[in-house]
Amino acid sequence: MSKLYTMALDLKNDHQLIKEYEDYHQEVWPEIKKSIKDAGISRMDIYRWENRLFMVMEADDDFTFEKKAKMDAANPKVKEWEDLMWTYQQGLPGVPEGEKWQVMKQVFEL
Repeated sequence: MSKLYTMALDLKNDHQLIKEYEDYHQEVWPEIKKSIKDAGISRMDIYRWENRLFMVMEADDDFTFEKKAKMDAANPKVKEWEDLMWTYQQGLPGVPEGEKWQVMKQVFEL
């Protein structure tokens, strides 16, 4: 069994920065991919509309954001990647400063 999460985040509304962000995601560092898998995430897809990002993430039943945050804090390469990505990202409207991806609430299922 697995858990499914949907998340949202905005990019800075600058065409050049958006292009650079997408370029980085064509060649995600291997250490980042490994850290994602090691945290129990089996699938991660990111979609973009204008400067809004939407993530679909499938994870093992024992996955928690707290466990992932602890693993990330102990990994200098993840810290380097996250600092670099923050160059391109900005929080959603109304979200406390410095917060990134926000878990979305499911409102319909067919």
